Amino acid sequence: AAAPAAPAAAGGAESHPGPAQYLGDSADRTGFGGLEAVDEISMVAVPDLMAAYQRGAIDLEAVKAVQLGLIAHCELMGDRVAVIDPPPGLNARDIRVWRQETAGYDSKYAALYYPWVKVFDPASGQTRTVPPSGHIAGIWARNDFERGVHKAPANEVVRGAVDLELQITRGEQDLLNPIGVNCIRAFPGRGIRVWGARTLSSDPAWRYLNVRRYFNYLEESILIGTQWVVFEPNDHQLWARIRRNVSAFLVNEWRSGALFGARPEEAYYVKCDEETNPPESVDLGRVICEIGIAPVKPAEFVIFRLAQFSSGSGELEE
Repeated sequence: AAAPAAPAAAGGAESHPGPAQYLGDSADRTGFGGLEAVDEISMVAVPDLMAAYQRGAIDLEAVKAVQLGLIAHCELMGDRVAVIDPPPGLNARDIRVWRQETAGYDSKYAALYYPWVKVFDPASGQTRTVPPSGHIAGIWARNDFERGVHKAPANEVVRGAVDLELQITRGEQDLLNPIGVNCIRAFPGRGIRVWGARTLSSDPAWRYLNVRRYFNYLEESILIGTQWVVFEPNDHQLWARIRRNVSAFLVNEWRSGALFGARPEEAYYVKCDEETNPPESVDLGRVICEIGIAPVKPAEFVIFRLAQFSSGSGELEE
């Protein structure tokens, strides 16, 4: 998804949006705020931000402000991930400083890709160096369709890329990957490929991009799939129906290979009973279901809690 562009200034002069225009307003449906009303979004990128920087319309402080605002939007929504571009012209040392010190990203709802890629521009007949986020968004979509959202979008060919702004060595890759810089590399005979799939989170549980995005998919699917409960009596029978409903969905995910474990009980659990729904919670008109899944290791569950309210709203907690 992309935020709406700023209108042209009076008299035909080009208008350059600043950080405030990118961040926008949810009531006016502008900028990132305007995307709050769109529930179907799973990724957000702003490749034109770097074009504005190259034109001199904004500086690096504004770039940082917009990117942190984009990440804040994704964290607020909890169902989408930001694709972050680095500034152009950075070497491996520079991108490490930008990621860790200058920008200081730390989010499970964002991923950073480096370096920029070169593409052929049919209008000029020459190659252009462009930020990678547009290509990466396409790779995510292709990977979701062909392999599934639970598969890491790595070792994927960057279609349309003819070269890289900078060739990344294996040693540089080994230094950048642990800090969440997903490198794009050229391999002889194999083309230009994405060689990393990490988020910008310091939390080991959310280090891997496919885990974060797969959880987004599971949470959204289960939240929508359990909306029927809001008009039902909040009792033992309802809790049992919720357990059956969610378990039926998760066992299909396990059978498709999206969850680890030789048996379903090693891959997930669903808890909806007196313990998750004490009397004080029932009195508030909400039913809570705790779900644990093993997306990485058979012995490791990542847990989230889902609540449906009698008012018709839903809530997720990780």
